[in-house]
Amino acid sequence: MRRNSKFAGAILLILLSQFFFISPASATGFLDDPVPPPDDHIVIDIVTVNGSGCPPGSAAVSVAPDNTAFTVTYSTYLAQVGVGSRPTDFRKNCQLNVAVHVPQGFTYAIARADYRGFASLARGANATQRASYYFQGMPQTEYRTHTFTGALEDNWQTSDETDISALIYHPCGQLRNLNINTELRVNAGTSNTSTTTSFLAMDSADGDINTTYHFHWEHCPNS
Repeated sequence: MRRNSKFAGAILLILLSQFFFISPASATGFLDDPVPPPDDHIVIDIVTVNGSGCPPGSAAVSVAPDNTAFTVTYSTYLAQVGVGSRPTDFRKNCQLNVAVHVPQGFTYAIARADYRGFASLARGANATQRASYYFQGMPQTEYRTHTFTGALEDNWQTSDETDISALIYHPCGQLRNLNINTELRVNAGTSNTSTTTSFLAMDSADGDINTTYHFHWEHCPNS
């Protein structure tokens, strides 16, 4: 009886994964070997921008010439505490909804995301950067969080990578935008906020600092 129950449970999980289009790569008919990027130019449009860290007009998207990745550049994305800060400045977030236009017969997943910025944290202060991304109408991936501790005065970089077997692909033949959620948070901790300012930034005045999302391409089945 127990064996039958386990078998029925396994069948239910398979059916649910097919229903929600969230099967890992090995269950969607895609190969583990990466497919070369399409030759045609990839276009990405920002559909909506929301959040205290990215006012309208402060975020831009560009695609790598070889179609292996795309970058997001922010111009006012900074969280801070201490001198010159408002009570709400300790946390900033940004929600981007982007439409990725790919050639027919191709689909993609986000295999890795590289985040960059600058940190100026007084001794005793700390900060966190976290991010998540998902396709419209599909379950959100878990947030991945990175922590920084003062004293710190330097550029920073973090990377979130997904195993090939766990990649979530854009459903073939459907129009589902990619949602990108990010957050910066600074905590004063034991630092003296009356004499110091601590901040964590993910912005750039000249475009040198950006967030990079790396594609993993596949051919759609039966294409």
